[in-house]
Amino acid sequence: MRLFRSLRWRPVPIPARPTLAPAGFAPGVAARVGGRLPLPITATAIALLLALPLTALQRLPRPRAQGLEQLMDGVTLLQSFPAAPQRAIPDLWRQRLGGPLAERAWQQQRGFWWQLWGEHVDGAPMLVLPARSLPPATVASLPPQAMRLGDLVVVAPDPLALQMLRDGLRPQQRRSRGLQRRCLDRLQSTQAVFWNPAAIGVIAGPMAPLLQRFQAGCLSIGLDGGGVVWSGEAAAVEGVLTSVASNPTLIEPALQGPLPADQLLQIQGASLDLLIQGLLARQMIRDPLASRYGIDTDRLALLRQAPFQLRLRPLPHGPFQASLELQLVVGRDRRAWQGLLDQLGRSLQAQGLRQAVASAPIAAAKAQGAAGSGVRISASASSAGLPSAGPSSANRAAAPSAPGALTVPPGGSLPVTGQASTAPAAGPASSTAPGSATWSRDDGAVVGGWRWLPSVGGEAQLLLFLGPVPQAPLARIGGAAHPLPSSGGLQLRSRPAALARLGMLPPDVPELVRRSSQLELEAQSLRGGMDPLPISQLSGRLQVSR
Repeated sequence: MRLFRSLRWRPVPIPARPTLAPAGFAPGVAARVGGRLPLPITATAIALLLALPLTALQRLPRPRAQGLEQLMDGVTLLQSFPAAPQRAIPDLWRQRLGGPLAERAWQQQRGFWWQLWGEHVDGAPMLVLPARSLPPATVASLPPQAMRLGDLVVVAPDPLALQMLRDGLRPQQRRSRGLQRRCLDRLQSTQAVFWNPAAIGVIAGPMAPLLQRFQAGCLSIGLDGGGVVWSGEAAAVEGVLTSVASNPTLIEPALQGPLPADQLLQIQGASLDLLIQGLLARQMIRDPLASRYGIDTDRLALLRQAPFQLRLRPLPHGPFQASLELQLVVGRDRRAWQGLLDQLGRSLQAQGLRQAVASAPIAAAKAQGAAGSGVRISASASSAGLPSAGPSSANRAAAPSAPGALTVPPGGSLPVTGQASTAPAAGPASSTAPGSATWSRDDGAVVGGWRWLPSVGGEAQLLLFLGPVPQAPLARIGGAAHPLPSSGGLQLRSRPAALARLGMLPPDVPELVRRSSQLELEAQSLRGGMDPLPISQLSGRLQVSR
């Protein structure tokens, strides 16, 4: 019993865990609260952390947007013009203000004035001018189709249009940031234009999906000799206008010069995705590509990443007004691209088109024989019993067939070679390398095809075309002789007046553009710090025909 009592349980004291007392508190206080601050002190600190910023925001609120800045969110297109009292009064001023008032206000203007379009860019524009340009009595009693907005007066074509604009304004709108702020500065200091996605849809029409990267932005516009020059910025989505607050690094533009007369349009870029991302964003485009032509997600990835040059050439004769050429730098993995062409060929055959290819020796012999007579013959066209690609009238006649033609059966594949031909840069694209193909309808009219071109720097190039076999000399894109834009870059050159004569421009393209002989545009992705921003720097030139 004594032994049992000596072994009974006794509590063993555990040493307290050392704690660090907060600065400013005595060790005894820290010990009494177990190393933690008392609840009243913690609550007071949290309240101060919340109350101080709220008090600062109430005493120093973020500035609100006023005047022109408020209008930018409710319009689709906005243009600024410098004061020019020495010039004739614009018709817009007479229509909105009336004759006598328009003349008086036009002579009193000293800054900038603007015209804008509301929700419907195809409607009549509104006039916006500084309130100081109008007599005080007029500002005090504005007509029903006008309103005061900060230091501006907005005059609409009718009260309904004004009410629609007013309904879209946000009284508590904050000051803008990023790209939208820079656009506001342009509109208040230079002759400029600001647009939202609705304006692009109306002006560009069916070509709007190709302008996905430039859905919203602004340009400063000026005169240079006989042309119009511009520079500015654009974003792919409208929300980016206010989300990017940093000042990006500007890039020096490198315009290439006028487009030659044998082309209507030329677009080139560092990747085809820069051009087709707007199209591929639509399911109604992706689904037919996969179901009818076998171009699924993996094959689209090949197309998206390839550097490219797109050309539109006029055709003075034949069933087509123009031919379309897409030249791609496909890299070193030619087998994957040949698989895409094989699948595309099977799909075209299933739709009733005829295909014929010429073997390399026959193509070379035909090209050599044609060179001796001064005429180049399209081997694949003549082999299929189609009109020859040569310039003479005899070569345009249909031929029944030619020995050595290789007809690919339905479901068959095209021959693949591991090395591209070393044909000269000049001459037709038809006498290049095996694996080329021409497609025609039942009536013998060539509707398109593809050609393998000599490689540049070990990287093969592929030409796809719609229309007859290309006959113009083809430059090998890429390399030092024909450099492509850097990553994120896109270059466009066109002859708008020639396109307008062929009816190839959207109907709402401005008249100034329709009359221009040359249009040049370059877009480069801006950089903020080390990363590219979803904003493009734009620069360009418009040569106006006289």
